[in-house]
Amino acid sequence: MPVRSVAAWCRGVAGRGPVLHVGVPQMTPSVAVHALRSLPLERLTVAIATADPVSRAGLAAQLQGQPAMEVVDAVEPGAAGVVVVVADEVDDTTTREIRTIRATGQEHVVLLVAKVDDAGLLAAVEAGVSGVVRRSQATPSHLASAISAAAIGEGTLPPDLLGRLLSQVGRLQRQVLHPRGLTFAGLTEREVAVLRLLADGLDTAEVGHHLFFSERTVKNVIHDITSRLDLRNRTHAVAYAIRQGLI
Repeated sequence: MPVRSVAAWCRGVAGRGPVLHVGVPQMTPSVAVHALRSLPLERLTVAIATADPVSRAGLAAQLQGQPAMEVVDAVEPGAAGVVVVVADEVDDTTTREIRTIRATGQEHVVLLVAKVDDAGLLAAVEAGVSGVVRRSQATPSHLASAISAAAIGEGTLPPDLLGRLLSQVGRLQRQVLHPRGLTFAGLTEREVAVLRLLADGLDTAEVGHHLFFSERTVKNVIHDITSRLDLRNRTHAVAYAIRQGLI
């Protein structure tokens, strides 16, 4: 996951209560479960990714006790709304499994982990998890809340882990990005200025005039942006900057 995605993920889980959900103020585990129960026609399918059959059986028993959840056997594309990855720690094996699941098109992955340090936390976020739950805190209602949040695109993270993650992101900004003139979106201030003028309808010659660049320089800037971020053209680059909230 690029640094811009880590930043967006952090913004998504920041500012909530004991169970942190974006867009659902004060959503406690009981409220989340109640919300699921209010949708009797919609059962959330959950797959469990673990090599330990005992862990799988125990977790499946917990989830099957939730009226609006159904545990499915296969961790396959389209088979489940959310995949829960169970691990003792966040190591290379864990992050590789998360990435493999994400590569199938599965967008919603919750990590249920016994222990996680700062490096492991950042690695899990970069791998693409939607939420992290400590196994010691995985009561049925708490886990159901994290899974239901992931299913609607929200993030869940224990408050102390959120603080640690934000500290890491802040260090990344100060020590790596800022000295290079970069933002979390991967753009320099000059690149943002060019895209902002393009968004205003100026052509490359006019952009160059406003910024005191040659038209060739402006075209080179656009080429650098589209090549580095795998964007199709200048219109795509402008749209990307708008989505990132840069212009």
